[in-house]
Amino acid sequence: MKLAILSRNSSLYSTQRLVEAARVRGHSVRVLDPLRCYMRIAPGVFEIHYRGRPLADYDAVIPRIGASVTFYGTAVLRQFEMMGAYTPNPSDAILRARDKLRCHQLLARQGIGLPHTVFGDNPDDTADLLQMLGKPPHVIKLNEGAQGAGVILAERASASRSVIEAFRGLYANFLVQEFIAEAKGADLRCFVVGGQVVGAMRRQAKKGEFRSNLHRGGTAKPVALSEEEIDTAIRAAKVMGLNVAGVDLLRSRRGPLVLEVNSSPGLEGIEGATGLDLAGSVVDYVATRVSRRGRSRST
Repeated sequence: MKLAILSRNSSLYSTQRLVEAARVRGHSVRVLDPLRCYMRIAPGVFEIHYRGRPLADYDAVIPRIGASVTFYGTAVLRQFEMMGAYTPNPSDAILRARDKLRCHQLLARQGIGLPHTVFGDNPDDTADLLQMLGKPPHVIKLNEGAQGAGVILAERASASRSVIEAFRGLYANFLVQEFIAEAKGADLRCFVVGGQVVGAMRRQAKKGEFRSNLHRGGTAKPVALSEEEIDTAIRAAKVMGLNVAGVDLLRSRRGPLVLEVNSSPGLEGIEGATGLDLAGSVVDYVATRVSRRGRSRST
């Protein structure tokens, strides 16, 4: 299999592990910076050049597109799709997952549990918006934040109003959610590949912090999931159209609640916590799909 990995930094742990897993399995693999890819688009003609040379005949592309380059990165991925390359996470699926509001709307439509969420634009509606949500604490988060950035816990309604006013002053899109106290600063990261949970860890926020992200000092250990948690993670990834996803869940009194569906889940934390070869799981899944496509085209 001729494989491309779209990544801004080839030295990142997740990128390195995917390269290693591909090479161990005998695949040809190359890391491409999506911002160095440029395209020609014409009726029936789709072309990509990279550092002055054309790219062609890639069987598959694994996207590792950071939030800051979502627009351009998904455009490059879409071009590869138009050229016939397989990707486990299509460009449109990545765009769905990156938009937290859209993601929550789609999950709610399918009856998947999530923290109660409100969204509004006009300052005159803030009081009623918070009334719709219920009593504080409230969690206020930027719509396109990542790794815990742009997520604030407001203990009082007055604090919620102040943060909302500040975000609106920055013309930022944000959500306001209920705080799930019984989760006690912990969440579950479920690593989904091809409609199966292939690994899971429990992340615990450090003392004095409510965000459990490992980038925020949280700790992680392997965890056994319930059947309901497994089903929720698989359904959430499917709704987003992602075949590789990190689904973050909270354990609540009303069952598992989806916090986020990540289209470029990191490998370092969860491989370290579980000892599993999750990079290998991703590469094996992609290779299987490429092989099936090849057989179907030849028949």
